[in-house]
Amino acid sequence: MNTKFSLKAKLAGAAAVGMMISAGSAQAASHSIGACLITKTDTNPFFVKMKEGAQKGAEENGIDLQTFAGKLDGDVETQIAAVETCIASGAKGILITPSDSRALAPVVTQAREAGLLVIALDTPFEPADVADATFATDNFKAGVLIGEWAKAKMGDASADAKIALLDLNASEISVDYLRDQGFLTGFGVDVKDPKDIGDEDDPRIVGNDVTNGNEEGGRTAMENLLQKDPGVNVVYTINEPAAAGAYEALKAFGKEGDALIVSVDGGCPGVQNVADGVIGATSMQFPLLMASKGIEAIKAFADGGAKPENTPGLDFFNTGVQLITDTPVDGIPSITSAEGLEMCWG
Repeated sequence: MNTKFSLKAKLAGAAAVGMMISAGSAQAASHSIGACLITKTDTNPFFVKMKEGAQKGAEENGIDLQTFAGKLDGDVETQIAAVETCIASGAKGILITPSDSRALAPVVTQAREAGLLVIALDTPFEPADVADATFATDNFKAGVLIGEWAKAKMGDASADAKIALLDLNASEISVDYLRDQGFLTGFGVDVKDPKDIGDEDDPRIVGNDVTNGNEEGGRTAMENLLQKDPGVNVVYTINEPAAAGAYEALKAFGKEGDALIVSVDGGCPGVQNVADGVIGATSMQFPLLMASKGIEAIKAFADGGAKPENTPGLDFFNTGVQLITDTPVDGIPSITSAEGLEMCWG
């Protein structure tokens, strides 16, 4: 990825690259602190809720917030342009869910050198200290929880499972491999290189495909893997929109009752899919908390306070994860879909 972009060229073309700027961002004159939220897209319910949390926090803390979003998951250049716009605008801080946790490192470093506080939300940079701080789910643990649940649910049959892995995209960014490898670890698979998706040699794995984190992608990826092996009986998905697409593909093949689907997110549609039997278990994240804590950190930094500290033992601030299923198994703490619907987002 070529990151040597001209700042002037980026600023001139900002309107043409699909940035979504909040209606309230034009009111900068009444606020002394500027901040930016940059998400992967503005359509995924996860990022919609994250934006709501950031906007509410900005209002409460007297911060003028600009919001930007890529056109789709993986749209790195729009995010680079957004960071450069935030630098030029004199913002004090940036909250960002990086579409590529490696390719965005140079421009994030540029922002920090310009004096901005940069906080990653949900998706850690690689390495994590590219940003000043990260507020995120423990994505590896989220994967482990659904992997352990699926293995326990299958019992002895897990030894002969046929596993389909529906990942995010070809970039294999941190959130992607952490969830994927966490799931496989929980299921009892030797993951080899924990940062490399697809290097496993366990014969139970039918294959991996990418979804771009949306329903259409989930459907296509599931169709591809069913053509490879129609006996798939365990389906890991990067998120709940992909899980919904996978279910539709299974249904079209007449196999919706033959496979356990597990996922990560905790959005209300996904939790409802747990209640409806579409998803067997999901690991709930808390995007509103990520965003609100990020805004509070920017406010504190602008007022001369210290940068956020990590959760002890981790290289990020852990905003929590909760397993949701209506068929609990011994030894794995979980809550029901009814309880999840009281906590969900989107």
